[in-house]
Amino acid sequence: MKPYELSWEIKGKDSNKEMKEFLQEQGISRKALSAIKYSGGSIRVNGVEQNVRYRLQELDLLEVLFPPELENKQLVKEPIPLSIIYEDQDLLIVNKPPYMNTIPSRHHPTGSLANAVAFHYEQIGLASTVHIVTRLDRNTSGLVLIAKHRHAHHLLSLMQKKGDIHRYYEAFVEGKMEQPTGIINRPIGRKFDSIIEREVRKDGQPAVTLYEMITPFPSFAHLRLKLETGRTHQIRVHMAYMGHPLLGDDLYGGQRDIIDRQALHCKQIRLTHPINREILSFQANLPDDMQAILKS
Repeated sequence: MKPYELSWEIKGKDSNKEMKEFLQEQGISRKALSAIKYSGGSIRVNGVEQNVRYRLQELDLLEVLFPPELENKQLVKEPIPLSIIYEDQDLLIVNKPPYMNTIPSRHHPTGSLANAVAFHYEQIGLASTVHIVTRLDRNTSGLVLIAKHRHAHHLLSLMQKKGDIHRYYEAFVEGKMEQPTGIINRPIGRKFDSIIEREVRKDGQPAVTLYEMITPFPSFAHLRLKLETGRTHQIRVHMAYMGHPLLGDDLYGGQRDIIDRQALHCKQIRLTHPINREILSFQANLPDDMQAILKS
């Protein structure tokens, strides 16, 4: 399996720059440089191995070979079909169905998205562990962003912290909403008496959700939501706090007479590619059980 590699032809303002400075400008962390040096990677200029103190010259070909990633032996590779929306050497974006864990858990050690991705990597000969960037709850469907190597994961994590990965959801919530648009800015923390449930609480972490109504119905509403932060159960907790729990979300007060899971779907992801800086935008249609609500 071939490890991940990056290369640049040095031009203009980057000539006479120390290689270490140039690589850090490309987002390669000190930890990654240390791993390259001590764990089987290499840095070459015009085919000759160099250290990071080398001063780059005009038209130098700089190549960075990252060390192979250690395989997670505990993650079982399973031939589970993947709905791949986009894939290149750096990113994988899939449409996760409902009732599938993003990663294995104690109660569901197999059958997760990570199990499926590990098998996919083996099939395409990729030497990497599974780096999930945007997780979804087991019963939430929709787009999941995955980094195909450590360097992309590092860059995407920095983008997440700066709010540069934009996720848009669609949901069905109970009741008649008085305001067609709004911003919910309430901190979220774990409930004292639960290891799973979250709630709005003063000592919680900052959490911001934007929503707009797509269609009002007599007893529920179809919403579009955007996350400004990524707290566990954020949309579910915020909408329940507003008195409009998601249909099917019995953990937070929703009724399961119309749908037997929380009616929540990650519809769209927008981001700038962390390596080539291309602007990317992807969408996934509502799954059958949510479309059935609209049709009925």
